Amino acid sequence: MYRVWNFVTNYSILLIVGALIALVWANTNAESYEYFVNYVLIEDFFIGKPHYNEEGLVAYRTLTLHYFVNELLMAFFFAIAAKEVWEAVILKNGSLRGKKAATPLVATFGGMAGPIAVYLGLAYFLGSDTYDAVAKGWAIPTATDIAFSYLVGRMVFGAGHPAVRFLLLLAIADDAAGLIILAIFYPAGELAPEWLILSAGSAYAVFWLANRLPRRLDRNNEARPYSTWVREKLSFWPYLIAGALSWYGFEESGINPALGLLPIVITIPHADRAFGIFSAAEAHLTDLLNRIEHLLKHPVEIILFFFGLLNAGVEFSSIGSPTWLVLAGLLIGKPLGILLFGWLAARPLGLGLPQGMRIIDLFVIGCVAAIGFTVSLFIASVAFESTDMLGDVNVKDAAKMGALLSFFAAVVAIIAGKLTRVQKQN
Repeated sequence: MYRVWNFVTNYSILLIVGALIALVWANTNAESYEYFVNYVLIEDFFIGKPHYNEEGLVAYRTLTLHYFVNELLMAFFFAIAAKEVWEAVILKNGSLRGKKAATPLVATFGGMAGPIAVYLGLAYFLGSDTYDAVAKGWAIPTATDIAFSYLVGRMVFGAGHPAVRFLLLLAIADDAAGLIILAIFYPAGELAPEWLILSAGSAYAVFWLANRLPRRLDRNNEARPYSTWVREKLSFWPYLIAGALSWYGFEESGINPALGLLPIVITIPHADRAFGIFSAAEAHLTDLLNRIEHLLKHPVEIILFFFGLLNAGVEFSSIGSPTWLVLAGLLIGKPLGILLFGWLAARPLGLGLPQGMRIIDLFVIGCVAAIGFTVSLFIASVAFESTDMLGDVNVKDAAKMGALLSFFAAVVAIIAGKLTRVQKQN
């Protein structure tokens, strides 16, 4: 339990502090908060928020504080998330490989389809005006905050319950799906896919020059002089340069540049096994990929503080139907979707559940996974424009409030665990 709480403390406490400061600031002096969020760092720069001409082409860019944090610095946060997903998929003992991951993967699909169906279904029921205003935010309730969900899961089930492992697999798969959704459905501007050649070329070049080539030169030489020289003298610098080029390629391509480091993550040398994101042994892995993650730990803490500060400043008067739609998607759609699809996988498809897990535990897992927070907040910030309105309610701010209030899923999960008589296993 200490390892989990330590992870939450490292990566989420500053995020919560930033979010709380933003809420207080926005509700006491909204004008100064908006000025701070949109503060222009550099006018007419080669990176930043695009401004379009009459032909719909980018005329110039303005580097604002919000863009600097959300689109540039948050790339490091998503790189860490991608690292965990990549290891879970590629390593021989990866948690998302083999039959053990089959039911969680199917349940993950349900944990995304359920929220979307509830969110859009209720929006349609509320009328065409509401549906048209909120439809772009369909992905907001699909997210799961891996750190907080895992912490609450251990509180509900106990550290030794198989449902906790199931929840972690589901959360990692949910992160992977969330990255795909962001890349495909939420472009940052007009698409120019030819720029992705720069990202792909950077990834291939750094993989070949800093990884594959030294190993080929070291064949039949146990001293491995070339690989050792690259590791000791160059360290992470080739990957940082390639990452900068890849990020720029994503920005110019129109895909959200916060995902720009993902092609580089998969090229970095990694260990042949992973102990898991919440394992104490993970800190002792010394491969380059894990070393980079360790170096990023404190910077990402600070980045998440500013992310919370710049994105969670919502006036309470903004609470409206988008807020309740996001919460309904998370608190109703998640549990029902995970229960239904998990049952389909375990029973009709015969994939089974881990020994010691009941079907009803899937519903409780769904309640725990309904904590969206970080990624839900990020999707809300890119799904809507600041000018999107539904009557007197700002749609973006209302949806953000739904992401923030998803913390109440922890209370729902604890109550669901009591009602379903979950037997804690420590």
